[in-house]
Order: sequence, then C-alpha cells, then structure tokens
Amino acid sequence: PELSEEPPAEMVKMTKSKTFQAYLPNCHRTYSCIHCRAHLANHDELISKASGFNKCNFFLMQSFQGSQGRAYLFNSVVNVGCGPAEERVLLTGLHAVADIYCENCKTTLGWKYEHAFESSQKYKEGKFIIELAHMIKDNGWE
Repeated sequence: PELSEEPPAEMVKMTKSKTFQAYLPNCHRTYSCIHCRAHLANHDELISKASGFNKCNFFLMQSFQGSQGRAYLFNSVVNVGCGPAEERVLLTGLHAVADIYCENCKTTLGWKYEHAFESSQKYKEGKFIIELAHMIKDNGWE
C-alpha cells in the first residue's frame, strides 16, 4: 500500500482552538480573563498594591474601584483591545479613558488612562485598570 501524507477525510477531526496574541511565561504568576482564560498581565506589572509605605509611593496603596467592584492598576497588559478615548469624571477627578476589552472573548475588562487632568493623577497616564470580576489568577498562586 502507498503511504499518504494526509489522513483520510473521515479521520480528520476539526476543532476550533483559541489563539491568543500573547502568552505570558508559565514561570510567572499571571492574571487571565475569567471568561476565556486569555492571559492579561504578569503579576510584576501590578502597581495598585505595595508591601511598603512612604510618601513617594502612596499612590501604590490606593485601592481602585471599577463599575463592578474592586479593580487593579497595571503598567502593561496583553491580549486586550482599546476603544476610543472619552472624558469621564471618576472618583479621583476628570480623566480621558478608553475602555479595554479581551481580544479573545470581547468582554469589557476595564479601561486605559489616556490623560489625567489633575497633576496628582498624572502617574496613571498610560496605565490600565482591570476589574477583579473579570480576572483569575494563574500559575503559582498559593
């Protein structure tokens, strides 16, 4: 019999696999989308929590609030899309923000700070808020 490089058509199983734009290393603690498990951020990018306190990093101790409860502030994220920026009055004043969503399942996750109008809030510019309601911890959490 002649060998074929392709299996017979009746043996081919078609499955739709999820593809993400970026995969974070398995050796790091990560946050993923709770809805589809797409990677969102490395724990090292989290800046809304800090173990110490001083006047220079007071903002790191702030807790962030999203529309659905508590949220975290990150330096950078992956696998997210960004909508158009719009001005919103948040708890900390007027900001230009753009909603961010999971590129895989299209769930709105939070927002990106595009511009802060108050000087005390400038540190947020270019950073990302993701609501805890949309995240799950992966890889090495106790």
